[in-house]
Amino acid sequence: MEAATLKDIARELNISVSTVSRALRDSYEINPETKRLVMECATRLNYRPNPIALSLKGSSSKALAVVVPQIANYYFSQAINGIEEVAQQRGYDVIIFQTHETYEREVAALRQALARRVDGLLISLSSETSTVAHLQEFQQHAPIVQFDRVSSQLATPRVVADNFAGAYAATEHLIKTGRRRIAHLTIQPWLSITQERLAGYRAALEQNCLAYDETLVRFGTFGPNEVGPLVDELLALQPPPDAFFTASDRLAVGCLAALRQRRLRIPADVSLIGFTNLTVADMLAPALSTVEQPATDIGREAVARLLDIIERKHRAAPPATVTMPTALHVRESTSLMDLTP
Repeated sequence: MEAATLKDIARELNISVSTVSRALRDSYEINPETKRLVMECATRLNYRPNPIALSLKGSSSKALAVVVPQIANYYFSQAINGIEEVAQQRGYDVIIFQTHETYEREVAALRQALARRVDGLLISLSSETSTVAHLQEFQQHAPIVQFDRVSSQLATPRVVADNFAGAYAATEHLIKTGRRRIAHLTIQPWLSITQERLAGYRAALEQNCLAYDETLVRFGTFGPNEVGPLVDELLALQPPPDAFFTASDRLAVGCLAALRQRRLRIPADVSLIGFTNLTVADMLAPALSTVEQPATDIGREAVARLLDIIERKHRAAPPATVTMPTALHVRESTSLMDLTP
């Protein structure tokens, strides 16, 4: 399909080319409704600004795009706080897109970011994203920094939590409190965070002379009614698990509800530990043990790296991965007596 032009958008909406151009630049001269119509039309027609023309103009939008799976997710809301703090200090606006965990919306978000001529992109991949051709195409126009959920297929800086160490610490804690059949609930297997947390879980088992049992691992999505059936599958095993380690606090909350519905006592019958450290984790009943990720600091570091690339106008060094430490918070959901000497 031939790329759309400003004239195509103007013809489609029956407005002038200059109005389209100013709307795409987010000019104060254009009313919000017209801007909305122009942006929707640009996305529908797959309009992309000409990067050569933009570079000749030497223009900068002083805007960054941030693409995350879900703003309501506690981790991402905290990361966005860190991103906005540093971006505003350095004179940049932030445009936020959420994919709602779908690849299709992620692709659409990148198209809109290009149409708005952002200077760079910060992204955490959706749970459906297993290929990165759309990001490689975007990278021809503006720099990218990945954070949290990242892809090794994309040559960009990455800023992540130490998922391996966090999962290792969580699993080892359960082992030290006497648990031997530790189930692991996680999300899609191709995601970086899934692989790293699964590797940490497995390493802790093997280091403590416990065999890795793949029947104790369940992969899923963030579906609202999904955790209960997965818990039932695991409890039907013989012997059943005596602990659950979930790859996110969102899964942990679902697991907590499912275990309660099945009249299992936590931690007397089964222990439960999560990963993220929701603000309400210590207010649950029982209070939830969890691994904390430094989300705000990850956001700050990711945007600082992106702005350094933008302002230098070239990639001064090969892409590198920054790994930030996690912290284990032990609360009532795993509070049996520690069996270590």
